Amino acid sequence: MQFFKDLSLSTFVAGFVAVLVGFTSSVAIVFQAAQAFGATPAQISSWLWALGLGMGLCSLGPSLLLRQPVMVAWSTPGAAVLATAGLVGGFSMGEAIGAFMLSAALMILAGITGWFERVMNRIPMEIAAALLAGVLARFGLQAFSAAQTALPLVLLMLMAYLLSRRLAARYAVVITLVVAVVFVALQGQMVWSAVPLELAMPVFTAPRFSVAAAVSLAIPLFVVTMASQNLPGVAVIRASGYDMPVSRLITLTGLATLVLAPFGAFALNFGAITAAMCMGPEAHEDRSRRYTATVSFGIFYVAIGLFGAVITGLLTAFPRELVAAIAGLALLGSIGNGLASALRDEPYREAALITFLVTLSGVVIAGVGAAFWGVVCGSIALFVQQYRRSRAGGG
Repeated sequence: MQFFKDLSLSTFVAGFVAVLVGFTSSVAIVFQAAQAFGATPAQISSWLWALGLGMGLCSLGPSLLLRQPVMVAWSTPGAAVLATAGLVGGFSMGEAIGAFMLSAALMILAGITGWFERVMNRIPMEIAAALLAGVLARFGLQAFSAAQTALPLVLLMLMAYLLSRRLAARYAVVITLVVAVVFVALQGQMVWSAVPLELAMPVFTAPRFSVAAAVSLAIPLFVVTMASQNLPGVAVIRASGYDMPVSRLITLTGLATLVLAPFGAFALNFGAITAAMCMGPEAHEDRSRRYTATVSFGIFYVAIGLFGAVITGLLTAFPRELVAAIAGLALLGSIGNGLASALRDEPYREAALITFLVTLSGVVIAGVGAAFWGVVCGSIALFVQQYRRSRAGGG
C-alpha cells in the first residue's frame, strides 16, 4: 500500500504532536461546554466518542483519497461559545443537540453553494499567509513564555531542537519530543492517572428545536466556526501550497456533524494550528508525503473516540509547559514561511502586516475571533491602498 511506503517517523510524530497539542489545549473547554447543558459523565464520554470518530474518519479518509493532508478538528471557539451561552441561557441537552444539527445544516449549505470557497479565492495569498503567521505566532510565543515556570525544560528542548536541526533536520521535532519526555519522566513530572481500560459508549440524545436555541446557539456556533476555524484552516491549506476541494470538504464536515450531533459532535471543521504542524516542512520535506501525518492524526483520534477515558488520561499526563514548547518549536518553520510569503512583495506588505498584528492580538469582537478581523482589517487596508494608487495613476 502506498501509504506505508510514504509514511515516515517524522510524519507519524507530526500527527501525534498535532493530537497532543490540539487535545490537551482545548479538551477542558469541550468538557465545560458539555457540562453547561447538564451533561452526565456518560454523555461527556459520548461527546469524546463522537468528536474523536468524526475528526479521525474525516481526516484519514480524504487524506488517503486525495493524497493530501486533510486535517479536520473540533471547533474550540465554538466550544467556548457553547460553554458561555449554555450557562447563561439555561438550555437543555436536547436543545443543544438541535442547535448542533441546525449549525451543521448551515455548514452543508455553505459547502454545497460554494460561497465560502469563492470568498476565500478573493483573498490575496499575502493576506492568507499573514493570517497563518498571526494564528501560529501566538503558539510560538507560548513556547518561550513557558520558560517562566519551567526554564530547565524549555532550555533543554530549545537546545535539542537547534542541535537536531543541524544534525538531523527531518527528525528535529521527534528528537526534541523524546528528550523532553525522558527529562520530565526522570523528574517525576508525568502525572499519570488511573483510568479504566474500557470502550467509550455513544449516548443518543433526541434533538429539540427552538427559536431561542437557534438564535443563541446554532447561529453563533456556525458563524464562529466558519470565521475562526474554517477561514484560517483554508489559509493554512493555501499557504502550504495545496489545492483541495474546499467546498466538498466543508460539506463533508457538515454531514459528519449532522450525523454525529445526537451523540455530542457539536462542530467539525478544518484544523488550523494543528494542520500547520502536519502540512509544514517539519513534518516532511517532501510535500507529497505529508498526507501520512494527517492519516496518523486521524488514527489517533479514532483511538480517542473508542478509548476516550484511557487516551485522555495518557495525553493529559504531559506537563503543559512541554506541550506549549513542542507546539511552538514544531511551528517555527510554518511561522517563518508565512511571514516570508506575507512580506515578500512591497505593494502588499503593509496590509499583510496589519493582518498579522490584528490576528496576533487575539482580539474578540461580537464573539468572533481575531482571525476573521485580521482578514477584514488587512483587506480594507489593501483596498484603500490599491484604490489610492489607481486614482493617482488615472489622474
